[in-house]
Amino acid sequence: MASWYAIRARGTGAEVAIYDEIGAYGVSAKGFLAELGALPEGTPVDLRLNSPGGSVFDAVAIHNALKRHEGTVTVWIDGIAASAASYVAMAGDEIVMPENAFLMIHDPAGLVMGTAEDMRAMAEALDKVKGSLVSGYAAKSGRTPEEVSALMAAETWFDASDAVAQGFADRLIEPVRIAANFDIGRFRNAPPVLVEQVEADQDSDDAADCVEIEADEDTDEAAEGDQLSDVENEQAAAADTAQPPAETPPPSGAPPDPAAIRADAIGHARAVIDLCLLAGQAQMAGRFLEENASLDEVRAALLAAKAEAEPEIVPHHPQPGRSSAARPWGEIVARTFKLKG
Repeated sequence: MASWYAIRARGTGAEVAIYDEIGAYGVSAKGFLAELGALPEGTPVDLRLNSPGGSVFDAVAIHNALKRHEGTVTVWIDGIAASAASYVAMAGDEIVMPENAFLMIHDPAGLVMGTAEDMRAMAEALDKVKGSLVSGYAAKSGRTPEEVSALMAAETWFDASDAVAQGFADRLIEPVRIAANFDIGRFRNAPPVLVEQVEADQDSDDAADCVEIEADEDTDEAAEGDQLSDVENEQAAAADTAQPPAETPPPSGAPPDPAAIRADAIGHARAVIDLCLLAGQAQMAGRFLEENASLDEVRAALLAAKAEAEPEIVPHHPQPGRSSAARPWGEIVARTFKLKG
């Protein structure tokens, strides 16, 4: 199973890497905490972060576990420490950022479906979570809780120099290459320079993968050619000349833009999820996305599910549906609009 973290022994210390969304792939912080707790007492830890955040509750648990750890914890923000990941970073005895790295703090968010009481309970829970986060950020940065709260409400992004200047990091180092497997466009205030860096890196990775595949194919062909006789080499060369290159792009036009494809996929997924939420069928979104259903298909399936659903009967509320005194619509229409004939 894929995981969003890795813990490795290195010399006299340990390296902990969180390079994805905290709590992704169905892997909670429980395994992380177990592996961290298995380290010998006093082991120095290098925590490397490049994460968009994730589960705030997992992040709080990780933060607290790192604070309890007896050894020195040095946090290296290798690219991005956003949202819940930035709170994990605050557990470091020292926080080190390359000059082109970023840190972001914002208010916690949640999703709830239900009554007004359910929503008020969620709001109260989010307020309590924010209070805990504010305390952690304020303790590290030295800023007042009121200042931190305002920065969180605004979804504030700090580049490395700003983070050091405002107390959220301790030391700058030379810039590094920023790589991310996640969509940075999910955040409303992500700095354009960061979005461009991540997208450029992803595009260069795609190009590098293509070059690597082509190089491997060329190497394999050369190795086979060494084993052929001169006559066989001439035949192979002739065959290669006669056939067009396998990688020739289609004559219809330029290849599709990966960034545009990603944007379309993200927009479609958000539309599917919004439709499911509006229909009160949030649990159906995952199946629609797996089946790559169109929005028309999603609407039709949701309407069918709505039509089949039976009203929930609660004893202390009036039962839904037409009362016994109500007249059928057909009768009302017939009495109102009499046909001439």
